[in-house]
Amino acid sequence: MKKIIKNAIVIFSFLILGISTALLVYVHFFAAGDNDLSGEWTAKLDMSKQAAVTALDWLQDIEAVSVSLEDMESCMQDLNIRVYMMMEQTERGRGTFQCQILPESYDACNQAAYEAFAASFRELLGERLRMAGYAGDTDQEAVEALVLETFGMSSVSYLMTCGPVLLPPLEELQAQFDGSGVYENADGILIRQFAAADIKEENYIRKDASLILLGEADSVSSGLSFNHYPLIYTLTSSPANYHLESEKQEVQ
Repeated sequence: MKKIIKNAIVIFSFLILGISTALLVYVHFFAAGDNDLSGEWTAKLDMSKQAAVTALDWLQDIEAVSVSLEDMESCMQDLNIRVYMMMEQTERGRGTFQCQILPESYDACNQAAYEAFAASFRELLGERLRMAGYAGDTDQEAVEALVLETFGMSSVSYLMTCGPVLLPPLEELQAQFDGSGVYENADGILIRQFAAADIKEENYIRKDASLILLGEADSVSSGLSFNHYPLIYTLTSSPANYHLESEKQEVQ
């Protein structure tokens, strides 16, 4: 009986060893492909919440007209600024990177934010005119005509000139995201060392064509800080098709 048990233990141990060996081989030769981060990655910085809160604060000053954060958030949707990051592996687990926010992406997002802002502004202004006893038309087109006549510019231009700043300055975002240097990819931590000697260690998860940055490692004190974690990058092209300086056909 003891011999049978002993043989069973030996067989079981060999099975465990075989499974472990097979798993290590798979991780080393097959799953290791996930460690190659080469390619163009694109992330979206969602500015919808910030724009909605800023616009709400300004619109609440319109006398006797009520507007809620939910109202503004329903207008300020899908306001994204794109971040482009090129990574090229030069040796296993290491490589170079280049990260950039294109000004045209920022401009497109800013324009969309003010157009949504202007639509809410015209609606509330029309409501205020009706409350004041105005007998004329108060639909969007009529209010836009009144704004143009009164201020000599469209409602979008008026809000851009005299209203609040809805988005962070482009220079501030570029200071947080733009840069190039070398990276190291190991044990779920992406270490990026910028050419300006800034070092950022970011915890990440790689899932197929998604690179999810979960936050900066606590052990590193970096001069760069932002509040956009988790940040999801999507693989958009292979290194052979990548040209960071080329014009993007579709920018949000």
